[in-house]
Amino acid sequence: MSLEGENAPDFTLESTAGDTVTLSETLEDGPTVVVVNRGHWCSFCAEQLGTFSEVAYDLWFNDSVDILPVVTSPLGKVTEMRDRYDLGIQLLADPDGEVADRYSGTEETSHGVTGISGVYVIDPEGRVRYEQIADDVTDRTYGNWVRYFVRNDFQDPF
Repeated sequence: MSLEGENAPDFTLESTAGDTVTLSETLEDGPTVVVVNRGHWCSFCAEQLGTFSEVAYDLWFNDSVDILPVVTSPLGKVTEMRDRYDLGIQLLADPDGEVADRYSGTEETSHGVTGISGVYVIDPEGRVRYEQIADDVTDRTYGNWVRYFVRNDFQDPF
């Protein structure tokens, strides 16, 4: 089931910053990008998160866009991931995959329940304007493309 054009499911998750983050609260300030990742062990996820880390401040400062990376791992492992890859963004822990399941879905792997990688650009009214669900682990939308998408009034810039 696609969420594009639909209202994004609200959620509250623990952050590696030590607080909780609620999607609907971030939308009060502007658009939000939800990035669902497989788990703390996924190198493709870390690479993708690095691209969002590179553009996060620019998007926040110039466009009031928040980036919410949802990682289907316990908070301690998610914090280790943030630190190991020197990410300049805070990650959200979804250890049971409940949020991931409501977005891109989950699957049972050798690592337990993992999220299926997905990217969602949500406008301030809470509507999903862009959705990309990975067909395989290497199929990713990167941060710079999302920056162009937001700045092109939620239209494909290419």
